[in-house]
Amino acid sequence: MQATGFVPRETADLRGRPGGPLTLRYGPRAVVVVGGLPGSGKSTLLRRWDAPATLIDPRTTRLACQARMPAALPYPVYRPAVRLLHLLRTRAAFHRPGPLLVHDCGSRWWMRRALAHWARRSGRELHVVLLAVRPAEALAGQHARARTAAPRTFRLHVRGTARLLAAVERSGRAAFPGARSVLLADAASRERLAGVRFDAGQ
Repeated sequence: MQATGFVPRETADLRGRPGGPLTLRYGPRAVVVVGGLPGSGKSTLLRRWDAPATLIDPRTTRLACQARMPAALPYPVYRPAVRLLHLLRTRAAFHRPGPLLVHDCGSRWWMRRALAHWARRSGRELHVVLLAVRPAEALAGQHARARTAAPRTFRLHVRGTARLLAAVERSGRAAFPGARSVLLADAASRERLAGVRFDAGQ
């Protein structure tokens, strides 16, 4: 079935809404943040899109750092440096030409504000696709990929994501500072998101 073009505006809630495949359309310099719990399907979705855009993924930074570190050095020792490097890389990417896709959980308020600040400073539109899957589904996704988050870390993400979802349901896109649109998708409607194009008028 051919995908239908869809330009997200304001708050678009696809949860519980059956339908055919959609191709999301944004402006040529848009920043699209794909958020959700660890295991919610962010990486799978981004691979499916295979979009002509710069992808900012914290795992890329982590793997690059691990390749340079001694094998005997535990990751927690240099994790703060990896996180700082990822933030610097993310900020720098906002000044590159073309669209950006940002892989981020979305549950941390300070990161949401940082993304909004960088988008505003670089004159870009900020959009959000939030995968609102249940924690049990996210845990199943982690086990399926054989990469699990630490229990305490996952609980923090669950609480932060629940607060963000409640804020979106209460206040719409204003819950994510600076966002032009927030699209919510559950595990079923996530499969409708067939692709993304950066050809819509800004």
